[in-house]
Amino acid sequence: MSADVSPSPSLPPAGLDDDVVAAERRRMSPLQIAVWIGVALVGAVGWAFLAFSRGESINAIWFVFAAVGSYLIAYRFYATYIETRLLKADDKRATPAEYKADGKDFAATDRRVLFGHHFAAIAGAGPLVGPVLAAQLGFLPGTVWIIAGAVFAGCVQDYVVLFFSMRRGGRSVGQMARDELGRFGGTAAIIATLAIMVIITAILALVVVNALGESPWGVFSVAMTLPIALFMGVYLRFIRPGRVMEVSVIGFVLLMASIIGGRYVGESAWGSQFFHWDRPLIAWIIIVYGFVAAVLPVWLLLAPRDYLSTFMKIGTIVMLALAIVVVRPELHVPAFSEYASRADGPVVPGSLFPFLFVTIACGALSGFHSLIASGTTPKMVEKERQTRLIGYGGMAMESFVAIMALVAALSIDRGVYFAMNASPALTMGSPEGAVKFVNGLGLTGVNLTPEMLTQLAHNVGEESIVSRTGGAPTLAVGLSHIMHQVGGGVAMMGFWYHFAIMFEALFILTAVDAGTRVARFMLQDAIGNVAPRFKDMTWRPGVWICTAIMVAAWGAILVMGVTDPLGGINTLFPLFGIANQLLAAIALAVCMTIAARAGRARYLWILVVPLAFVTVVTVVASIQKIFSANPKVGYWAQHAQYKDAIAAGKTSLGTAKTPEAMDAVVRNTFVQGSLSILFVVLTVIVIAAAVLATVRAVRRGEQESTEDPYVPSETFAPAGLVSSPAEKELDRQWAEVRGAPVRSHHG
Repeated sequence: MSADVSPSPSLPPAGLDDDVVAAERRRMSPLQIAVWIGVALVGAVGWAFLAFSRGESINAIWFVFAAVGSYLIAYRFYATYIETRLLKADDKRATPAEYKADGKDFAATDRRVLFGHHFAAIAGAGPLVGPVLAAQLGFLPGTVWIIAGAVFAGCVQDYVVLFFSMRRGGRSVGQMARDELGRFGGTAAIIATLAIMVIITAILALVVVNALGESPWGVFSVAMTLPIALFMGVYLRFIRPGRVMEVSVIGFVLLMASIIGGRYVGESAWGSQFFHWDRPLIAWIIIVYGFVAAVLPVWLLLAPRDYLSTFMKIGTIVMLALAIVVVRPELHVPAFSEYASRADGPVVPGSLFPFLFVTIACGALSGFHSLIASGTTPKMVEKERQTRLIGYGGMAMESFVAIMALVAALSIDRGVYFAMNASPALTMGSPEGAVKFVNGLGLTGVNLTPEMLTQLAHNVGEESIVSRTGGAPTLAVGLSHIMHQVGGGVAMMGFWYHFAIMFEALFILTAVDAGTRVARFMLQDAIGNVAPRFKDMTWRPGVWICTAIMVAAWGAILVMGVTDPLGGINTLFPLFGIANQLLAAIALAVCMTIAARAGRARYLWILVVPLAFVTVVTVVASIQKIFSANPKVGYWAQHAQYKDAIAAGKTSLGTAKTPEAMDAVVRNTFVQGSLSILFVVLTVIVIAAAVLATVRAVRRGEQESTEDPYVPSETFAPAGLVSSPAEKELDRQWAEVRGAPVRSHHG
């Protein structure tokens, strides 16, 4: 329950009363009412054009209008409903960042900086890769799922997991499952989350490898972000504490300098040789980086680099959206493509249902987010009401990234799109091979030539754009295609392409190191159930051991993907998507149980609806990947096909041109098929346990809580990006007492 007064008579209240917050939200001026009506109309018009357009082209501006209108309405009204009815946030209650403060993992962080860290950590490869791969289905299926999925599922999951974890001292989803579901269901959840985390982190890293391979300009620019972030961390900690905007400007200038300088380094004789790294080398460097970044203090690299990259990420997406409004590019893509009703897509195999919903994971609903929302972020939240901005708002921003990625992919020539996203084995890695493959698909209106591919590669400053799988290069080409029309012409395409590559690599690297850190938290929690010393997050041997285990696990999958003859991203991304959505189902199931045990049965539909949908989708997708007789879809069918070919004495089959490549396919499909079985079995166990626990809680009608004990807060901070009038007044009262030292009761 909430405290009515501050714990210390010398301090102002630590938060606004609920009735004050409610009154402020109800009190809207005529201008505010008009603005919200305008937002709703803009969104409705955008949706109308998207839903009913069946011509040869559609203007990209309607994607922006539909998305922005939907997100703003949902954040203002639906997220507020969740906060007041389901969660009951209380700013007078101390968060773990206050009562567990240790300066390492538990550190109260300014809401703007934390929004940046959280957004950067969740917005990894998924919102960039998934929409690009799903573009082969047409523009409408992906758009509907990205926006609606985020509003009613993804944003809800992120927000609720963050809140419940914060109320429980920052515990991981796996540990919360063990607390709520008992030993059997909880153990299954811990094993599932750890195993899924390995796959997710490996795929995130694989996208970086594919984006930076043989690209000196990209390698140099991305490498420079590390010393810049370290400088920012030291600057904020020791040189100019609290000067967030100041260090942001410095970091942004240095970031731009690294992009511009990267062009000259990449084109120089020494730079093109020194930074021309092949993909296996980049993979090993990222493995080492992941370990180092995960054991460093959060303030030194993780938080400042995420904050820096967030400026670039949000700035780039907003810039792209404004450019779309200005340029208004026409997208020559059907609402539903030829592959919407087929299962043999050259980019990602499988039918629209269920594979659209697992291909576009992070842009709509992502289980990976639940690990961040129950990992680093809940340990850094200043006040409870800030979780709405960070959790729901952060995911809405990521969903907008996914929409922009989809538009960018749709804006380029369809023939170029398929040439970039088909595996090297299909295109032979050459413009001529790509042209032969793409023109042989029989797509309406597609007539690709080698000159189109070589000229585009020259325009963006790359040796080749053929089979640059992983989504990141396609998004970069799309962004450069749109941005050069705003100003600078074709001569600026190289800059915009590499700007986008660094923008994407920053997205993904932040997810890799944050994901590794979260995986370490999870493993420490899990081992701590039998060896309590590991639960101590400050015990350095435990930190190093658990980090090394997790890095070795995802590093092995990464190396497997880099050397996969079938194209690592093409075969691993469906597994990534399924694992990601299964993890989302686990997170929503755990939250459903917590809400039921807290006596919130009336509002369980908020969680049950997305849980039911994602469970059906991912279980069906898993069954198809396990049991399908089509080798293009089923892992075990593909495994048997290649195994039988080897037994028959064949030395090549399909895209595997050597006996070694065929052996690699057999090995990889065995790993992928086995993981598919493991993931779905564990998930079904967890969901069944959650349903039973929820039914028991609703029948009993008694409130049970595994929250940490209530601790009154002795600090204040606004909830949103902009302070309300009541918050400004309370902030003024705190400013008067902050000048004098205040003795903390929490240590």
